[in-house]
Amino acid sequence: MKKSHLLNTLFLCLSVGSVQAAEIKQGGSMIVTYKDDVSTLDPAIGYDWQNWSMIKSIFDGLLDYKPGTTELELDLAESYTISDDGLIYTFKLKPGVKFHNGREMTAVDVKYSIERTIMPTTQSPGAGFYGSIDGFDELNQGKVKTLDSIKVINDHEIQFNLKQPDATFLHVLALNFSSVVPKEEVIKWGLDFGKHPVGTGAFFLDEWKTGQSLSLKRNTSYNKNGLPYLDNIKFEFGQEPVVALLRLEQGDVDLAGDGIPPAKFLQLKNDPKYKDSIVAGDQLHTGYVTMNVEIAPFNKLAVRQAVNMAVNKDRIVRIINGRAVPANQPLPPAMPGYSKEYKGYEFDIDKAKSLLNESGLSDGFTTQLYVANTEPQPRIAQAIQQDLSKIGITVEIKSLAQANVIAAGGDKTQAPMIWSGGMAWIADFPDPSNFYAPILGCAGAVEGGWNWSWYCNEELDKKANLADSMAKPEDQDKRIKLWEEIYLEVMADAPWVPVFNERRFTIRSQRLGGADAIFVDPVHVPVNYDHVWVKDVQ
Repeated sequence: MKKSHLLNTLFLCLSVGSVQAAEIKQGGSMIVTYKDDVSTLDPAIGYDWQNWSMIKSIFDGLLDYKPGTTELELDLAESYTISDDGLIYTFKLKPGVKFHNGREMTAVDVKYSIERTIMPTTQSPGAGFYGSIDGFDELNQGKVKTLDSIKVINDHEIQFNLKQPDATFLHVLALNFSSVVPKEEVIKWGLDFGKHPVGTGAFFLDEWKTGQSLSLKRNTSYNKNGLPYLDNIKFEFGQEPVVALLRLEQGDVDLAGDGIPPAKFLQLKNDPKYKDSIVAGDQLHTGYVTMNVEIAPFNKLAVRQAVNMAVNKDRIVRIINGRAVPANQPLPPAMPGYSKEYKGYEFDIDKAKSLLNESGLSDGFTTQLYVANTEPQPRIAQAIQQDLSKIGITVEIKSLAQANVIAAGGDKTQAPMIWSGGMAWIADFPDPSNFYAPILGCAGAVEGGWNWSWYCNEELDKKANLADSMAKPEDQDKRIKLWEEIYLEVMADAPWVPVFNERRFTIRSQRLGGADAIFVDPVHVPVNYDHVWVKDVQ
């Protein structure tokens, strides 16, 4: 998910001890606070960290992820098959699933929902994920009204025909954008459907007082037995994080949605009173420095390797109070394809100097580092500046508004180096391909693109295309191994300095129960509300 605000905010995560299923009680409610209201609960439109898990609790798709994992599981689909050539996906739907308005969901609704996301009139930020469906371009460009390649076989069976094999297609069908919606409700509410959402999910929208609060209520007809556990969830808006923290300490709030205020982080972390309330979780994120391989001297491999060896990642992690772990490759540790054996470039000032000497730059050089002008990004840039000065590289920091940094990155001639903090990559879905094409592949090395290193390795692109064509389940281990090799080859070319993988922290009420993984969910960002329960239900 490319959610810039997400990277400027400390995510939610909770943790409690393991419990037996018999201890889980049905009922109760929880209160979550946020500073800002959400803009929409339309799954085709919503694309920020705050509404992501709300939408997932209101809507379902054909597939989802096992709670707290990156492993796909069936949701509205009862089963599926993939043709031998990887071009035809056929899904059988669960019978008897009903929308919140009481109507039974059918394959017609699935077809409508996917087509709605692709249609240009919807203006969905997720439309591009469906590019492998045959006829996508024609529908996305408004040349046709529907896709013959999405076939409704009967009320409970649907078929997707792709124009090319796509190993990520199942992940795409688990995105919020693939949530199933009832056409009659979309027509009824028009552009206001996002304020009056109707799905098949564990909760339905009970009340929304704009700017004040939003309440979800348990769907007693939910198609998964026993879920959800809570009767109600109330989200209160207009709460400054510091005030929300005080309310939580007083027992008036269960979750401070915006996380622990940075100014309070160390104080709370070091206070024994909060030992069991503050917990951390990994996210599918990497913060990195790009080096524009089209701008001298970063067109020299040895220079890029020297920069990798000169950056003190441990010190940068300390700058942000330990809210991350040092990175050594583009993929975060929680992502399939991450190489556990690879150690990355060691921090070695002497070797870095030697590499510059070999490049004919014994006297160093002067360059620019672009950075977003919101804290703590400028402080991190200053640390990188100090590190590089030790090997003779003089760095001028260009601290600009985030939009201006993004624009500079999309201009081949403008930004020699960029610190990605505040704009860094968070996976849309837990598949290694999502970290390649937009930010390291040739397709992203275009004007206005996100490949700010302008790195284009056509041989690696071929390997990436091969990996994404391996759609058969029996090929997945081989496919993930290929992706691991691709990212190690990227690191050999050193277009980036991977700096850290952010972690998320929050403080929770002791009333809440649930397995650790529910509250460190890498996909139901930030919390899988369907599986939260409270301990004090009478």
